[in-house]
Amino acid sequence: MQAAHPPSDLDAFELVVGLETHVQLVTASKMFCACAADADLAAPNTRTCPVCLGLPGALPVPNAHAVALAVRAALALGCTVHAHTRFERKSYHYPDLPKGYQISQYTRPLGTGGGLDVDVEGRAGHVRLERLHIEEDTARLVHAAGETRVDFNRAGIPLVEIVTRPDLRSPDAAAAYVETLRHLLRWIGVSTAAMASGALRVDVNCSLRRFGDPALGTKVEIKNLNSIAAVRAALAYERRRQAACLARGEAVAHETRGWDEAAGRTTPQRGKEHAHDYRYFPEPDLPPLVLPEAWLTEQRAALPELPAARRGRLVAAHGLRPEDARLLTRDRATADYFEAVLATDGATRADPEATPPGPGAGPAPAPATSVAAWITGPLFAALYARGLDVAAVRNHLPPAHLAALVALVASGVVTANVGKRVLGEMIDTGSRARDIVDRDGLAQVDDAADLRRIAEGVVAANPKAVADYRAGKTASLGFLIGGVMKATHAQANPDAARRAVVEALERSAGG
Repeated sequence: MQAAHPPSDLDAFELVVGLETHVQLVTASKMFCACAADADLAAPNTRTCPVCLGLPGALPVPNAHAVALAVRAALALGCTVHAHTRFERKSYHYPDLPKGYQISQYTRPLGTGGGLDVDVEGRAGHVRLERLHIEEDTARLVHAAGETRVDFNRAGIPLVEIVTRPDLRSPDAAAAYVETLRHLLRWIGVSTAAMASGALRVDVNCSLRRFGDPALGTKVEIKNLNSIAAVRAALAYERRRQAACLARGEAVAHETRGWDEAAGRTTPQRGKEHAHDYRYFPEPDLPPLVLPEAWLTEQRAALPELPAARRGRLVAAHGLRPEDARLLTRDRATADYFEAVLATDGATRADPEATPPGPGAGPAPAPATSVAAWITGPLFAALYARGLDVAAVRNHLPPAHLAALVALVASGVVTANVGKRVLGEMIDTGSRARDIVDRDGLAQVDDAADLRRIAEGVVAANPKAVADYRAGKTASLGFLIGGVMKATHAQANPDAARRAVVEALERSAGG
């Protein structure tokens, strides 16, 4: 790995970055044929036909659902969607391209313009988009045991390519853009955006220029980055490499490079192509793609509320902190679950099947902020420990069940610590909170006489802590309160336990 170059090399130059993101769409079949699009689940070369193998005489037929998903992605990104577009052949030769060309779009892409708001370490920014177009994926090259084999299962899977303007200025900004884009694509349901499986791949275009120079430097492309960490690391390395070249008075080669993750460096692959090298021309086997306005309206209506709008509404409607709203909208399933908990009858009554609020009703509803705190705190922690997510446990832990637990804690029936324990059992067994509390006798101890007796015993058993407290060491009070909590198996009301200990200390001092 090349050694880090002196900071002065980097300080003299500005990094300019644009990204091309290749996104597999979630469809049952491929882009131009009926072959199943489950390339990763099938044995190599078992999801192929004359169309995706490029055999003579085979004719492509566009996948209508793939076009719909591409349109939704374009709309979510604020692109102008063109009702009249077409497919074109992008001609080049490579082992993973069976036809010798790729069906793509160039002169008339599906979407142009648009952009994405990106937060980089607390600083808001906006990345403009150049275009979004539909194309088919290539085959997959498998390198092993000194040979390369081709798996054509992936050939023809529908993709959209999303191209940014050169608006990014740091590796962190590029990584934040990819993370934000991946989140949006998953949110609207057009792609799994799983980088490890190749459902989202990034090509980085980067150059350096002296600060204040309006002209762009020589562009270098880094191909097929398959993780956010790789995007960040490859750009950091390339910035150092190009800065060193320029500092020595050398020209940066206009080329395509690959990322060697093991070595932590980019390596040259070939000279950089220009658009005319691909000899684009209209696909003769496909007519122009015409999208009726009524159909486009249907696609707009099919979009869910987007993450930024959802966050803003949660803050405005429920008084949540922006950070909590961000955590709740980390995926759509979590945001939907939060609002389903709030929509439970009585919002968070302890027994959702009990009679409506009134005489004999369960505990009063907990505020939305409490529900948010339980989801982003104890629930997230419990799910992480079990390798689960909200979508995986929603049937096992219905919103009404979590609502009941939050109400039990908020109304003082059980302590927060007991509530966390109960939550774990609810996830594991599907039991209701009230059933667990009643079965195990977990209701909070707040009987004044019981707490007085326990507190006096703790004070009598810990003379050193009592002496330290009277000497001004206030931490000793927490130790004594902890003794009461331990004696009650964490079921004592914390405020009542504190009062009982303070009163016991006063009585012992007076005695």
